Amino acid sequence: MYGFLLALHLLAATIWTGGHIVLSMVILPKVLKQRSPERLLDFESAYEKIGMPALIIQVVTGLMLAHHLLPDVGLWFDMSNPVAHGIAVKLSLLALTVMFALDARFRVIPKLSPDNLLDMALHIIPVTLFSVLFVLTGVSFRAGWLA
Repeated sequence: MYGFLLALHLLAATIWTGGHIVLSMVILPKVLKQRSPERLLDFESAYEKIGMPALIIQVVTGLMLAHHLLPDVGLWFDMSNPVAHGIAVKLSLLALTVMFALDARFRVIPKLSPDNLLDMALHIIPVTLFSVLFVLTGVSFRAGWLA
């Protein structure tokens, strides 16, 4: 079961992180140059169909994998345990991702226009960075970087 969860988690991470890298490195520069919120919304509406399920799969499988590594949930933030370091980092990145996503969804996107595209970029870039940090933190479980 662990291998299946890990594979599912990695596939979802590939979709989530890859999509955000494409958004940040390919779509966003064109959107900003052309001052075109429509291009951004077109990408978002297409990507959301696979990106949001991928994020949900990541959260569910991530919690299950964390429970496998450290069954006592009360120890997930016990920094005296090296396994807790990665779990705490991932949960912190998740909280930051959720905060940025909610702010974008309810404050920025409803008023998206050529005049506030920079505000949207200031949401996209950090969430992309968080997604890459999620991947690196996941690798650290094997590489021991956070121990």
